Amino acid sequence: MHIRLTIAIMTLAATAVAMTPASAGAQCTANGAPASCGVPGSVSMTAGRVVRLQMSAGSTSLTAPTTADFDAGSNATTGPTLTVSANAPWALHIRAAAATWTATNTSPGAPARINKPASDLQWSTSSSGGFAALTASDASLVTGAAAASNATTLYFQTLYDWTLDTPGNYSLSIVLTLTSP
Repeated sequence: MHIRLTIAIMTLAATAVAMTPASAGAQCTANGAPASCGVPGSVSMTAGRVVRLQMSAGSTSLTAPTTADFDAGSNATTGPTLTVSANAPWALHIRAAAATWTATNTSPGAPARINKPASDLQWSTSSSGGFAALTASDASLVTGAAAASNATTLYFQTLYDWTLDTPGNYSLSIVLTLTSP
């Protein structure tokens, strides 16, 4: 099984630099030696919110299930590392792009399961558990404060059922949305 990760990044960024003299048409004249003069001016800038999401891999191949995995009802796969850089507080959300997996037949007489729910893929930010079912609605993956680099590894657990999960190639697109509220 293969997971395609699609990134949707919301970036709010605006910068502006302006130099304005203290008075229009200001000028300076100096005579003699030593001579110097100055014209007052100012510089201003507006720094908007800037966020960036980097992924260690754009797709993840899930661990193929074994008989022991079917007996246990699941198996685990380490997913990509997600690194957020932001100059303000931020939030990263995760959701499935569709309610069901895409299934392609690979075995004559045993059609692939076309209604395998997205919730059969669970996610966590901890390898030891606390997995949540993936849905087509945004779920809070991780939040953070302004930082040059905040890395989180994504872990997957795929659910299997002997009677439902027939042979086939399955894929599911995942949407990650980074915002800076």
